[in-house]
Amino acid sequence: MKTIRIAISTLLVALCSGVSAQKDYAGYVDPFIGTGAVEQSLSGNNYPGATVPFGMIQLSPDTREDPDWADASGYDYNANTIYGFSHTRLSGTGASDFIDILLLPTTELRRQSSFSHKEEEAAPGYYKVRLKDNDILAELTATTRTGVHRYTYPQGKDAMIYIDLDHSAYKGAWGRRIENSQIRVVDEHTIEGYRIITGWAKLRKVYFSMKFSSPIKSWEVWNNGTLYKNTCVSNGTDIKGTFNFGNTKQITCTVAISPVSIANARENMKTETEGKDFDALRKAAYTAWNEELGKIDVETNDTDKKIFYTTLYHAMIQPNTFSDVNGEYMTADYSVDKVADGHTHYSTFSLWDTFRGAHPLYTIIEPERTSDFVTSMLKQYEYYGYLPIWQLWGQDNYCMIGNHAVPVVVDAVLKGLCHDPRNMKSPSTGKIKSWENVLYDAVKGSLTTSHLNSPFEVWDKYGYMPEDIQTQSVSITLEQSFDDWCAAQLAKHVGQTEDYEYFMKRSAYYRNLYNHESHFFQPKNSKDEWILPFDPYKYGSNGGSAFTEGNAWQYYWYVPHNVDDLVSLTGGKTAFCKKLDEFFTSTKTSGEKNGNASGFVGLYAHGNEPSHHVAYLYALVGQPQKTQQIVSHIKKELYNTSSSGYAGNDDCGEMSVWYIFSAIGFYPVNPASGEYVIGSPSVDEATVKVGNGKMFTVKVQRKSEADIYVKEIKLNNKKFTSPVIKHSDIVNGGTLEFIMSSKPKGNLLKL
Repeated sequence: MKTIRIAISTLLVALCSGVSAQKDYAGYVDPFIGTGAVEQSLSGNNYPGATVPFGMIQLSPDTREDPDWADASGYDYNANTIYGFSHTRLSGTGASDFIDILLLPTTELRRQSSFSHKEEEAAPGYYKVRLKDNDILAELTATTRTGVHRYTYPQGKDAMIYIDLDHSAYKGAWGRRIENSQIRVVDEHTIEGYRIITGWAKLRKVYFSMKFSSPIKSWEVWNNGTLYKNTCVSNGTDIKGTFNFGNTKQITCTVAISPVSIANARENMKTETEGKDFDALRKAAYTAWNEELGKIDVETNDTDKKIFYTTLYHAMIQPNTFSDVNGEYMTADYSVDKVADGHTHYSTFSLWDTFRGAHPLYTIIEPERTSDFVTSMLKQYEYYGYLPIWQLWGQDNYCMIGNHAVPVVVDAVLKGLCHDPRNMKSPSTGKIKSWENVLYDAVKGSLTTSHLNSPFEVWDKYGYMPEDIQTQSVSITLEQSFDDWCAAQLAKHVGQTEDYEYFMKRSAYYRNLYNHESHFFQPKNSKDEWILPFDPYKYGSNGGSAFTEGNAWQYYWYVPHNVDDLVSLTGGKTAFCKKLDEFFTSTKTSGEKNGNASGFVGLYAHGNEPSHHVAYLYALVGQPQKTQQIVSHIKKELYNTSSSGYAGNDDCGEMSVWYIFSAIGFYPVNPASGEYVIGSPSVDEATVKVGNGKMFTVKVQRKSEADIYVKEIKLNNKKFTSPVIKHSDIVNGGTLEFIMSSKPKGNLLKL
């Protein structure tokens, strides 16, 4: 993409929005960042289309008929063909799903069009492209639950819209198939229907209501390959239709969706769009983004500001609203429930990724939403018997390992952010309890009820996961130990002493896989025997190996709840730092790398989440200058403003959040501790809105960009020497001042 084009687009959007340039946060967002790889890199797997903060709708172009792993969001910047615009998708994930209800404007029976980036623009809440083959200008905007299309056709041509209910992510994955679908022509301006699709999330029900600004003149529908003309209703598993509006210059099409019913989709549309034209809705979307992005005001150079606000934008795309305007949503058993007034039910919880940084960030800048996130997770517990692992459209797809809703819930409770929306009863007893005890029931139940990849009877029997019983055993043992530590803290908080001791004992099970001869966490079998041969450089994937999307080196550091004990196991601080040095400088490999491992600094793989906290460990063992060196290196080398702006999949904003925290100057190594480890800020100043009218300000004194090393820190004008800052210090408001230098206090690595 071209810098001049983006700058002009940003200026125009700023002028249209009525927001002053100085506080036009959305003007710094470039939705094309992270949308396409270059030179065999990963990119981010993001999309450029229209959405609003935490919205149900993600309206964006699909550049492939059947998006899959490499282009999971449906869009690849390297493509030159658009197959249409669908209304839902995942942002930054490694697996594809959603991709619902596709529309393509045409002037003939066409199902795709070429396009050029020279005729493509995007800004928060808005997307525009010229479809070259029929010379049609397509514009998109969105509200929380509706997508709005504006198509401008060439003079003298019939205006047509192709609708495809079969279009989806790749049907060769996850057993994906259309179970049923319907298109019903209600009147000359309205089409309604639904589709039921199974895939990564099972049996997703997507209902829609679609309204056109111009009357439909005629139409034809292909139902499982059979052509029907002007038929008012079609039901089947492969439905596609082309609708002709005659010689019309411009059509606006509003599409509302619902997980509950067509009637709810209608109500969503009426509530969110009635009486508003395309430009008004576009402006409202942009304003909504400015309000959200303005929760962190940063001062820095324009390039870093563009990266910062684009990462913040990506962090605020999900979790996604899953309740309709009337509060109804589809529950985990496919019935219908309703949230309390003033609350929202959410889904899309990529928890193996987002528990590490995204949810701690939400506790700072989205405290009210955090409470609703937790309540939404609790509702799954009521139906499943355990909190979400990876929840999508209200269903758990069991992707990845651990039970990482647990740290999210525990962290929110201990920070005082969870509030009972309607005096709910405990699912386990039916009795009214305090809200914190209700949530503790869910945490405890989630860590004692066996389910996929979590056989807790094995965990309790062996004190580790034996690889011959449970694959990905070392990674699960390390991550489950952390989850148990989190449960112990909540047990202590609610006065469950026996449970506290039980979970604390389990939180040390990682020790049972530490081999004092190899000095690595290593797999064992059910006979308490080391599994040999053992290669710490060998990568695992998502089964069939002891390690998940990484190797023994990358997982060595995953004891965030007891770093002191990990230091002791390693042989003390000197040995620990020496091993860290090797980790960040060695380039030794053996065999193939896992495809999710990328963005290397030595053996450190920034492109996948298990490594994300490791650079900050130096600061906890007396060598903060190396944390500052590596964190600065990662920000400078592994984030950029191109289509390949990320070193790996953004994973629902987690890769973005690492940058956000690190740019401000700290990161949650233990994401449920209420503490953040100090790093090296790259902004000049940041003001964070922390709720209740309070502000937390970070001020940075530096003479040049080479000043990446911390010389001195002050908190509220008092000298600050701790390697961590507490959550309470942040949300109570105040000022954290960094005085930076180009000279480190101690030795550095040769990166």
